[in-house]
Amino acid sequence: MNFEPIIGLETHVELLTKSKIFCSCENSFGGEPNSKCCEVCMGHPGALPHLNHEVVLFGAMAGLSFGSEINNYSYMARKNYIYPDLPKAYQITQGEVPLCIGGSVTLKDGRRIRLERIHIEEDAGKLIKKDGEILIDYNRAGVPLIEIVTKPDFATGEEVAEYLTDLALTMKRLGISDCKMQEGSLRCDVNISLKDKVTGKISERVEIKNVNSFSFIKKAIDYEAKRLESMLEEGKEIVRETRRFNSETGVTEAMRGKESASDYRYFTEPDIPSVYISEREISALKEKLPPLPREKKMHYASLGISMEDAFIISKYKALSVYFDSLLSGYGDAVHLSKIILSSAFKFVDEETRENGEILPKASDVLYVLSLMAEGKIEKRFDKKIFDKMFEERKPFTELFNEEDFAPISNDELIKIAENVLIGNEKAISDFLTGKEKAIAPLIGKIMKETKGRADAKKAEEALKEIICSRYKS
Repeated sequence: MNFEPIIGLETHVELLTKSKIFCSCENSFGGEPNSKCCEVCMGHPGALPHLNHEVVLFGAMAGLSFGSEINNYSYMARKNYIYPDLPKAYQITQGEVPLCIGGSVTLKDGRRIRLERIHIEEDAGKLIKKDGEILIDYNRAGVPLIEIVTKPDFATGEEVAEYLTDLALTMKRLGISDCKMQEGSLRCDVNISLKDKVTGKISERVEIKNVNSFSFIKKAIDYEAKRLESMLEEGKEIVRETRRFNSETGVTEAMRGKESASDYRYFTEPDIPSVYISEREISALKEKLPPLPREKKMHYASLGISMEDAFIISKYKALSVYFDSLLSGYGDAVHLSKIILSSAFKFVDEETRENGEILPKASDVLYVLSLMAEGKIEKRFDKKIFDKMFEERKPFTELFNEEDFAPISNDELIKIAENVLIGNEKAISDFLTGKEKAIAPLIGKIMKETKGRADAKKAEEALKEIICSRYKS
């Protein structure tokens, strides 16, 4: 490839406030069309907006999670454009002075994706195509958003998907958005241009609008990069435009020419005073910030857990808390991760991993691990034990007895092997003539005799030792 992609993102995240950003209408997904609207979100003449301060706090919390600088004073602005889903013919957003400036997200390879800004704004309504007509549902109009704008630091679709995964997990862990792409609460616009590797010249930028799944975003980027490269190699001019990704065909399609900032005629919103957040509020938000998934992931990885496994455990809030409880009482993080990724994931559903109570209790799991550490039960039974405990959601003491998994001494194993060999002269003879598999049934008899407590390898060694020392002529 003679060109390298230069990619930036604008991600819109709907906030989980009780009411909309500029009125008291209910902020929730779904419902009868146009049933959650008022004069303000419908843009009726004379209806004045009033800012929901919780939106400001949520936006600042998002900024703090990414290391952004929070402006004590910022301003709302009118972004003017005429489109059916925008009843006022302008959107109230933020212009030159946003709520948050800067910040970054570090990818797993160590590269930093810089944030340019995070600002608050209102969502538009939703257009619905039905029977050849275009219907408009204004329930979504006025739903509070934060828009997170990155620098053009991405080079691949894989990096974009990793960044968005981190962003979504962070928003959910903060409790400020559910980031359900299928419901539109997280939507992404991709800006992409190509840089000539030889001359350094950068092509005109193209925007891919409202891509609504991580897999589609990667496909859209891959397709558009190839399309733009083909155009440049053929000597065609790339025009600045807005495109959509068709998930059925896997291609991007032209929507309209891309507007510039001057086309929107931004000016300060006259009906809303400046947005103010105090240092005291910012300090309180900092104290409320929970441990974030990316921080948990790096901590778990530092304990020897693979990055992939660390990501999976840190992804779920309740599971991560549960894992931390186990870590506080048991030092082998790698062994604990195997228990969680095997038994817990098999029997604990996704909703419980995120917000529910995980059973058996961490103390019950630690009790079993202490028995193993003391040699009272054998560690090789851990999967059998923990699978049953997580499936039944009960402690060890209600399901098993220690004797079920107690180790068998070498002397005891020798006696059992001696008894098994009695009357099995043919198997002994076959083994001595080189048929190694001849003692396999005898190993099975030892396992049956001990109800599975014996170690099969040790049972084999005991049989061979006895045969070779007592039966070999």
